[in-house]
Amino acid sequence: MAVTLKRVSPIAPFVFRSFPRFGTLYNFSESSTTQSTFSTSHVNSETGVEADDAQDFLLWQNGGGRFHKSASIDPTAVIEFGAIVHPKSVLGSNARVGSGTVVGPCVTIGQFTKIGYNAALSNCAVGDSCVIHNGVCIGQDGFGFFVNEDGNMVKKPQMLNVRIGNHMFNKSISPIWLCSWRDTVIGDHSKIDNLVQIGHNVVIGKSCMFCGQVGIAGSVMIGDYVVLGGRAAVRDHVSIVSKVRVAANSCVTKDIREAGDYGGFPSVPIHVWRRQIAIQRRNSEKGES
Repeated sequence: MAVTLKRVSPIAPFVFRSFPRFGTLYNFSESSTTQSTFSTSHVNSETGVEADDAQDFLLWQNGGGRFHKSASIDPTAVIEFGAIVHPKSVLGSNARVGSGTVVGPCVTIGQFTKIGYNAALSNCAVGDSCVIHNGVCIGQDGFGFFVNEDGNMVKKPQMLNVRIGNHMFNKSISPIWLCSWRDTVIGDHSKIDNLVQIGHNVVIGKSCMFCGQVGIAGSVMIGDYVVLGGRAAVRDHVSIVSKVRVAANSCVTKDIREAGDYGGFPSVPIHVWRRQIAIQRRNSEKGES
């Protein structure tokens, strides 16, 4: 079967829009003559939501990726081959989107921010000069369920967004969930290692550092300059003040109201934890003798 390919101009006539944060961005739209060709849409039979025609996605010259014509993209941004930017998203100057990455509808990416390969961003705003590594998922539904009057497990609606500050660093496969009653927030200059789980409704201050395999349950509030060692865990609805360090493999089960070092399960001030370990070892040695 012969296939006829129709060449479409990758860059349509554009108009300027001004955004105070990112400066001047290009907002692409087809001319009135050509727009009728591309404006067809259909309704998804499963969701009932109107979906854009595939022809509404154009080729971005700087990198070879695809973008929706309603997106606002700075001309210096790079969208690599195989990446796609969905409707009404915003990319700031010198932003870079890696191959295979999906930038969902209405997502904002700040200037000089780099998104790695095969990442997925939705329902979120990412600040300036951030580094999001390969495979990171941001803004997916949180793990929120409840049992209704009939005894059935029902999913709690997750309607809000994720807000990430400037200079944030997120390693591979570290999901950040969106939220149900307040935005999930990560402050400026915070650093997140591999396999870190950040639940819904979590608020994290600035300059925090979470090492590998840290797990933070939903609705946790964490202050500034907090460090969580590898495989540390924080239970839901717990608050941690600023300038706290939690040792690896520890579990925070209740609020921490004073700055300092903590460790153990449940976590206690570090000197108390060390004393507990010494007593435990002494008792075990006595038992063996």
